[in-house]
Amino acid sequence: MRLRVRLMAMIAMLIELICLTMAPQVNAQEPAKETDGPLRVVIAGLVHGHAEGFLSGAVKRTDIQIVGVAEPDRALFDQYAKKYGLDAKLYHADLEEMLAATKPEAVLIYTNTFEHRKVVETCAKFTKAGGVKPLTVMMEKPLAVTAEDARAIAKVADETKMTVLVNYFTTWEPSRHAAYELATNGTLGEVRKIVAHDGHMGPKEIGVGPEFLGWLTDPKLNGAGALYDFGCYGVDFMTWVMGGERPLTVTAVTQQMKPEVYPKVDDDATIILTYPKGMGIVQASWNWPFGRSDVEVYGKTGEALTAGRDALEVRKAGQKQLEKMQAKPLTPPTDDELSYLRAVVREGLKPEGPGSLAVNVVVAEVLDAARESAKTGKTVKLAKK
Repeated sequence: MRLRVRLMAMIAMLIELICLTMAPQVNAQEPAKETDGPLRVVIAGLVHGHAEGFLSGAVKRTDIQIVGVAEPDRALFDQYAKKYGLDAKLYHADLEEMLAATKPEAVLIYTNTFEHRKVVETCAKFTKAGGVKPLTVMMEKPLAVTAEDARAIAKVADETKMTVLVNYFTTWEPSRHAAYELATNGTLGEVRKIVAHDGHMGPKEIGVGPEFLGWLTDPKLNGAGALYDFGCYGVDFMTWVMGGERPLTVTAVTQQMKPEVYPKVDDDATIILTYPKGMGIVQASWNWPFGRSDVEVYGKTGEALTAGRDALEVRKAGQKQLEKMQAKPLTPPTDDELSYLRAVVREGLKPEGPGSLAVNVVVAEVLDAARESAKTGKTVKLAKK
């Protein structure tokens, strides 16, 4: 009997030993990978109306964590906090203080455009002083109100190895990417002309918030009116298609069709860009009867017109009429700004295309030249690099 008990005990020990050997080994002290957990982001400013779109999506995501909001206007923060359920502890009145307290991985800028340079330089100062991994900064379009500011941003980004991104809602539209592919893969032949239309009835007419309207209609804080607010979309697309090439000349005409509504800035603008073998026409307006955002690409042997977010109309050599086609859906992480931001920060994705800093420095140079052209009535030649 004793022999049987002892034998059973030995068998039990043997089984336990086998199970321990086969079981996966877990080291409780192993540190979490850098790619684990939500991306820690902070918000700089809340006066840009596009903050609404970000917050409405970000608060529902588990891969993004808002760890701070810097906004001098506490009442404005409280307004957003109530609407989106933000913790009052997220509030900071000062950007530098917030960066030191939260140590984020990325900064999302929703200030007026004039302050973009200051915010980027503040982030660079924090990066240098803290000895931390360089921050990634994403701002709403356009990059800057002057070419000088754009170059200063590029300089400090290079010095600190910071990544700077510019967010356009059109970057995440399949139709724009499809138009770009057709323009650059030879399907339409050599590109001869691109026409872009962007805008709506006007910021006041569509009811933007007072904090947004206040700086949109200020020539210092916005750079201009519709010229900067919507001209940047078309110039960005053209610069992307042209591989970052600067145009030879910039000619612009602006108008105040509603001076009683927008007394300080233009509400309608047309920009003409010339290239060695092509031309771009940008029509930016706060006077469209409806909101619109579309591009037309004309090549030597074909044409492509975007029709909303997901469709295009295409005609190639031999076809008698335009044919409607659906654009291929964008694949993660290039299908929305937050997935893209996370991939840049955590996975080392190299920024390219319409949101890249290099493309947007050119956009800033073109808009600066367009403003000068509209003011003087003369064509502005851009110096070759």
